[in-house]
Amino acid sequence: MNNSNVTGMLDTIIIGGGQAGLALGHHLKEQQRKFLILDASARTGDAWRQRWDSLRVFTPAKYDGLPGEPFPADPLSFPTKDEVAGYLEGYAARNALPVLHRTRVERLWREADHFVAASNGRRWEARNAVVATGVSQAPRLPAFAADLAPSTLQLHSGDYRNPGQLQDGPVLVVGLGNSGAEIALEVGRTHPTTVAGKPSGELPVKHGRAAARFVLPIVRFLGLHVLTLDSPVGRRVAPTFKAHATPLIRTKTRDLIAAGVQVRPRVAGVEDGKPVLADGARLDVANVIWCTGFRDDFSWIDPNLLDGGGLPRQHRGVALDIPGLFFLGQEFLHAAASATLPGAGRDSRYLAGKITPNG
Repeated sequence: MNNSNVTGMLDTIIIGGGQAGLALGHHLKEQQRKFLILDASARTGDAWRQRWDSLRVFTPAKYDGLPGEPFPADPLSFPTKDEVAGYLEGYAARNALPVLHRTRVERLWREADHFVAASNGRRWEARNAVVATGVSQAPRLPAFAADLAPSTLQLHSGDYRNPGQLQDGPVLVVGLGNSGAEIALEVGRTHPTTVAGKPSGELPVKHGRAAARFVLPIVRFLGLHVLTLDSPVGRRVAPTFKAHATPLIRTKTRDLIAAGVQVRPRVAGVEDGKPVLADGARLDVANVIWCTGFRDDFSWIDPNLLDGGGLPRQHRGVALDIPGLFFLGQEFLHAAASATLPGAGRDSRYLAGKITPNG
């Protein structure tokens, strides 16, 4: 907790102390605003720290720094999730950002000319409110997951840490996005493993230092400046981008096959407690890891602040109908890279210029 004894009417409440909330906090501190970051985690960086043990980011360190502070690593290396967590924790401390931990906001609403956030009997008032809760809000599971046999161990990717959590016997990884591919490759070293799904595409070059030097700068430029909701191509790909996994980056289908992982069609349902694939095959597995992504959960926000479907109406993070309400860090908020470390810096800088002292 850093300088979190901010009291009275605030200029801005930032809800969420991950990379997006910290990046915005840096800009607001430079503007000498009176603000507070409310974060549900026990420590800054826990959203990264609590992911699976072997996770590394896909972007090289030269692109992983937040405003004002480069990432302290070899520029062409790919930091581990714990290195990212440590960097974020240190960033908050070095910038003396006012982060209040263990504070999960249970409700946000507008009252007269300001916003009120409530958590565990406490409340904070501010002229502006920024929802920066990120993309990993609520695990997405198919309804038929409940029909699997009770003896089958089920984990969502958000709860998976390492193969030691699994029972003896075969593993089914559901979903062939990047998390599914990387987890399947890992558990395939210790368990007979099948991954079910079809990738939405694959990076056509090998991921690594050479790609960090020559290819990923192009990918970064496209993700930040071309694939945006202000461009025709960005608007065209955004629904697909949100609905499906991003193209495979580090671990490709050929890597899985070479490692002995079976690549099969998607899971279509459950029969007699066993998963059934789209081709009709029924699998006898001891473990299922659901790499099926996350869904937005804005149920804690007053419905009057959202559209009829419970989602924000916004442009580049600025609410269209509610003055003083902002969003940051969501998937494709403005660009394909909005939910990434590089996107956090760019989007927070833009938003800091739109948040007025008077809301």
